[in-house]
Amino acid sequence: MNPFVKQVLGLLAVFCCMVASASSQTQSPPSVSTVEQQAIQEFLAAAGANDTDNLVSGLNSGVPVDSADASGRTALLIATRANAIDAARVLIEAGADVNAKDHQHDSPYLYAGAEGRLEILKMTVEGGADLGAVNRYGGTALIPAAHHGYPDVVRYLLTTKTDINHVNFLGWTALLEAVILGDGGPVYQEIVDLLLQAGADVSIADKEGVTALDHARSRGQSEIVHLLELSASKRK
Repeated sequence: MNPFVKQVLGLLAVFCCMVASASSQTQSPPSVSTVEQQAIQEFLAAAGANDTDNLVSGLNSGVPVDSADASGRTALLIATRANAIDAARVLIEAGADVNAKDHQHDSPYLYAGAEGRLEILKMTVEGGADLGAVNRYGGTALIPAAHHGYPDVVRYLLTTKTDINHVNFLGWTALLEAVILGDGGPVYQEIVDLLLQAGADVSIADKEGVTALDHARSRGQSEIVHLLELSASKRK
């Protein structure tokens, strides 16, 4: 090999070693995406912890208000699940989407109705909730509220334009679900009475043609049978 060429190659090898050594000693700063992801995780944690200070700080630093976790739950849905009322208020006032659904088709509005988060439910309605939205079972917020035994939620939803006779994928209305899945006790008696007073149609039957009255009779729900019979007689 030409001595000159050999000398040049040697110098290049030394230079490459120096560059590699300097590179290994210099720690690369975290990427922008990593920093953003960390900010989002802190923002979502703040929502669930009702930590309004860190929520506001996150929003001011540019974290999107509808940031979501791996399950598709936005900060507002996380706050709703935790019944973090103050956090929910901050998020809704910042423009959070009250109708954004996660991978299970729960939205802040639907979840608040189904799980008795009355204060947050009211805020979602005032924030533009889609009253016709349905969950994974095809039910509006009213149906699971009746099923889970939340008379205050039922009472409130009946003041909105929610369809009282909406039928879900199972073939059940709120009235049918309160009878079929309820225990016939005082809470469900109150819910049935609220629905009947608001005009629930007692003639709607399930997919097998069984009405709420038939179900109540077969389950020995005597007080609810009385309410349904009284309502039916008034409509003749």
